[in-house]
Amino acid sequence: MKIITTAFTEGKLIPVKYTCEGDDISPPLSWSGVPAGTQSLALIADDPDAPAGTWVHWVIYNMPPQMTFLPEAVPADSTLPSGAVQGVNDFGNIGYGGPCPPRGKPHRYYFKLYALDCVLPLGPGATKAKLLQAMKNHILAEGQIMGTFAR
Repeated sequence: MKIITTAFTEGKLIPVKYTCEGDDISPPLSWSGVPAGTQSLALIADDPDAPAGTWVHWVIYNMPPQMTFLPEAVPADSTLPSGAVQGVNDFGNIGYGGPCPPRGKPHRYYFKLYALDCVLPLGPGATKAKLLQAMKNHILAEGQIMGTFAR
C-alpha cells in the first residue's frame, strides 16, 4: 500500500501547524493499493527517537476498507462518523497529538497504515500495544510515510 500526504514529502520536515508548536492538528493522509479481502484499516503514528523510547502520537482503527483518506484535523472523538475508532496516544488523549520533541536534533515520525482481514474487537481508547496485539496474524499489507520535526 502507498500512503501519502499533501502536508510534507517523505523524509522531510512536518510543517509546524501539525505540531505542538502550531495548531497541533493531524495532517491529511491518503492511500491506495488496499488489497482485496481487507475488512478494516488501522493507522499508528509514532516517534522512535523519543528519549524514553517510542512515543505514540496517534492510534486509529476499524476504518472501513473503502476509506481512502483521513482529512486534515481529524477531531479528537473516540468514534468518527465513518465508524473508525480512535485510541489513546502517549499524551494520554484520544486522537492525534502532534510532534513535540525535546529541543535538539530532529525526530522521525512514522505514519503506518495497516490493511487487516478483520474488524478488530476493540472499543475506543485502545493503546498501540493493544492494537498491535489485536492485529497480530491479521495484517494483509502495510505502508508508511515518515516526516521529521525538531524544536
